[in-house]
This record gives sequence, C-alpha cells and structure tokens, in this order.
Amino acid sequence: MPTDQPRPPVMTPVDAGLARRRLWQLISPTLPVGAYSYSTGLEQAVDAGWVGGLDAVRDWLEAQLLRVQACVDLPALLRLQEAWCQEDGQQLEYWNDWLRASRETAELRAEDLGQGRALARLLADLGVAAAQSWRTREDACWATLFALAGREWAIPSDELLEGYLWSWCENQVAAAVKLVPLGQTQGQRLLWDLAETIAVAVDQARTVDDADMGGGLPGVILSSMLHETQYSRMFRS
Repeated sequence: MPTDQPRPPVMTPVDAGLARRRLWQLISPTLPVGAYSYSTGLEQAVDAGWVGGLDAVRDWLEAQLLRVQACVDLPALLRLQEAWCQEDGQQLEYWNDWLRASRETAELRAEDLGQGRALARLLADLGVAAAQSWRTREDACWATLFALAGREWAIPSDELLEGYLWSWCENQVAAAVKLVPLGQTQGQRLLWDLAETIAVAVDQARTVDDADMGGGLPGVILSSMLHETQYSRMFRS
C-alpha cells in the first residue's frame, strides 16, 4: 500500500560532482532510449492547427509541466526513488503499476514503457545489478528506472526531478523545432522560459499527497489518440 508522503531517500554518500555528472549522462539527448522519436502528441496538435508558433508551443508545454508532470510523473518519481532506497518491493511495484495505469492512450503508454525497457537494458549493461530483473519486463516505466539510476548514483531528489523534466522539455522543444517549425534561437528561448516553470513544477510536486496524485489534459490525450491514425508522421507518438 502507498504511503501518504514520501520520506527523504537514504542514499550512500558519493562525490557530489560525480553524482551530478551521472545525472548529466542520464538526461543527455544521446542516451540510447529513443526519446527523440516521440512528440507526445505534439505532431498531431501542430498538424491539426491547435499549436503553431512560439507562444502556442510554450503554452502547450507549460500546461503539461504543471498539470501532468507536477501531479503525476514527479510525485510518482519521488515515491519510486524512496522505494528503491528502502528496498521496498511492494511499494516499487505499486507505483510502477500506478504510473503505467495513468497513461491514457496506447501511444503514451508505449512511449513510457519503451523508454523504460531501454533504460533498464542500459543500466544493466552499466553494471546496475537491480536493473537486471527489469530488462525483460514489458511493464517497466521510464520513471521507475530513472529513479533506480538516481538511487544507484546517489543523485539528490531535487536534482533528479529537475533533470527528469529538463530531459522531457529538451526532447519536446527539439520536436517543436522540426514540426512547427521553429528556429534554433526560438528553441533556445523556449528552454530559457521553461527552466523557470520546471522549478515551479518541482516545488508543486513535493506538496502532492497520495490521494491528490493524478491529472491530465484533454487536448493532449485527444492529440495522442488522433496521432495513432495520422496519415503521415515523423514521430512514433
């Protein structure tokens, strides 16, 4: 059963600089988990004319940061990191299942689980023993393995949450640059603005109790559903 508030993770102390560099590796666009191939419904939203131009993309991404990531992914990530640190298998399975069930469409679920399996394989290859049993599982969520990396490499929870969101933002902005299209400078402006929203989302996530977890945006859900049958597309979701 879940706990109401996650406790601060207990991690083995390591060099803070090394932990930070491990986080940089974890959120790098070169991480071989296929994140670049997903637009999370943005491709359909652009094709349908719902999103176009810098301001509209900013609104689209900020809404997801504050109404999905801060209420769903980040609170779950905190609880998953705690479960790994406490070696609590029951909590780990509970929150992995909860997060998987929160994906409203087949594409959003496939995106999450595809990246989760890829990260499990990568962590196992990097010597993370706890990832071995997850590398062949079909239900491994991205945040579950991201939290394992945080535990294994002693990444502080605040930095782990910010890194999780930064990686998501960077991939979404890269997709927007291709789809809208936007210029590279406009993409950098988006990341500049979203960096402030990331801090707000992390602070918000830390106040969410178990009973208040959950959220969604109908436009994003519809866009993801329609993207499944979009005639021509560049992205998998």
